[in-house]
Amino acid sequence: MFDLLISGFASILTIKGILLIVGGVILGLIFGSIPGLTATMAIAICLPITFGMSPIDGMALLMGLYIGGVSGGLIPAILLKIPGTPSSIATTFDGYPMARNGEAGKAFNFAIVSSFMGGLLSIIVLILIAPPLGKVALQFGPFEYFAIIIFALSLISSLSGDSLPKGLMAGLLGIGFAMVGSAPIDAFPRFTFGAKSLDAGFSLLPVLIGLFAISEILINAEKKVKDNLKVNMKKVSYKVSLKEYLGQGWNWFRSSLIGLGIGILPGIGGGTSNILAYAAAKNSSKKPEKFGTGIPDGVVASESSNNAAIGGALVPLISLGIPGDTVTALLLGGLVLHGLQPGPLLLQNNGDVVYAIFAALLVANVFMILFLFLGMRGFVKMLSIPQNILMPVVLGLCVVGAYGENGRVFDIGALFFFGLLGYLMIKFGFPLTPLVLGFILGPLLETNLRRGLMLSQGDFMPFLTSPIAAVFLIFTFASIGFKLYSGWKKKRNKNNELFNLLEGEQ
Repeated sequence: MFDLLISGFASILTIKGILLIVGGVILGLIFGSIPGLTATMAIAICLPITFGMSPIDGMALLMGLYIGGVSGGLIPAILLKIPGTPSSIATTFDGYPMARNGEAGKAFNFAIVSSFMGGLLSIIVLILIAPPLGKVALQFGPFEYFAIIIFALSLISSLSGDSLPKGLMAGLLGIGFAMVGSAPIDAFPRFTFGAKSLDAGFSLLPVLIGLFAISEILINAEKKVKDNLKVNMKKVSYKVSLKEYLGQGWNWFRSSLIGLGIGILPGIGGGTSNILAYAAAKNSSKKPEKFGTGIPDGVVASESSNNAAIGGALVPLISLGIPGDTVTALLLGGLVLHGLQPGPLLLQNNGDVVYAIFAALLVANVFMILFLFLGMRGFVKMLSIPQNILMPVVLGLCVVGAYGENGRVFDIGALFFFGLLGYLMIKFGFPLTPLVLGFILGPLLETNLRRGLMLSQGDFMPFLTSPIAAVFLIFTFASIGFKLYSGWKKKRNKNNELFNLLEGEQ
């Protein structure tokens, strides 16, 4: 393992590799720090740029974007009380009050160091867990792959937000779009309606950029511009004593473990982990009444957990090919774009790329803490760029990126079609991630189903009797059952609260 990791560092620590990581971290920090721009949008826009690169160079850029995008959210969370990303929601609870109390520098210090340490712990765990898990998964055949993909699709239930039916509809819509064009294995044309442009189906890139970037541009175009908080960063002091750092040791460790565990569980992600870690820190504190008034404990809990979720979310993606959230779904798309097969075979066939990803994450984490401390004043100035100037630039990048992959005008039309579709889905409460999961995993599901049926000569029983496949199918039913039970319990509690309220009024 260590030889492969050293080899991964050797492939990353070139001038080109370092520049890509640095560029990715800086761009990710910019996207994460400006409200309205997210890590998801940064990766969606930069996917076309990676298309002309080698897989290792492309992954180096994407890992920089991932680390920077998640970490950059702490800047507006502390200064504006606006979480730059969902992962920084709990940072606003104590970060903003600390800034108001004249302790913005102290809040930044705790947030940046906690982000670095949380990310470092999760990347180390990722390096230790993913390879052995991937080796076990090498025993899988078409029956097992089919069951794993069914399990991955069942995560739609966890990514559906408040409405499971809407999530399922979005997932089926994604599978439907993936079926347009030539069928896998026999290349039979489907759902083309005589249009030659549809023979090759929809390209992944316009679909991803349209759903996650164009739709966000349309959403932001509706919002009114708000006045930003003016902070004189020249007067901000980052000084924190060693005793104060050490006093947060257990809080950091517990919060990082929560972020790591939540990250590994597919379908939850950093947006939840920071709130759970904040709640755990408050519940175990000797001074819970001070949470929300501006204390470092809340900032440390939130930022260490959301960065720890990064390494955790990559464990199922790299070892099993299962994306846990929107960002990892886009990274899955990035692997597919570079001709890599996500899942257990990724480690066997492209071990050099996987260990380069590990090395890139560690290097990007170091650059993240450096740039946040050294370039904080510059990132704060980014907050003052008007959205009406920023968004047209982002729109232009989206169009160039969609056209650049295949040089087809059709892809630009597809970009706006999926952008409008994403905008309408957000407006009517439909989640976007299930559609992406269906679009990416649908063809893999069909391919393994057909291969399995060819192997078993049309018999479905091996899909159920294979021990590993049976385990994943049981997990699938358990996952769906848990989601249905949670929804029923939530609805029941809501009805009880409403009943008690009405009874009290009478």
